[in-house]
Amino acid sequence: MADVERVYTIPLRKAWERPRTQRAKYGIYLIRRFVSRHMKVPMENVIIDTLVNEAVWRRGIQKPPRRIKVRVLKWEADNVAEVLLAEE
Repeated sequence: MADVERVYTIPLRKAWERPRTQRAKYGIYLIRRFVSRHMKVPMENVIIDTLVNEAVWRRGIQKPPRRIKVRVLKWEADNVAEVLLAEE
């Protein structure tokens, strides 16, 4: 069981400021950066689940979602955060 569990709605609106051939990739970067800041772990210790990745890439590289709701689990011993898609 994780030490800390939180649900966040992460805004991805900044991805739309990038060129359209980089938006979904930048959206994944924004998720990683947001979780890193809020859970206080290094960016390389943020593990993004494949369902989150597929949700960002669902409409292709040019049209990622404006926001995404995720559940974040943090393990203090390993200083690792895992990003899962939130059940609605």
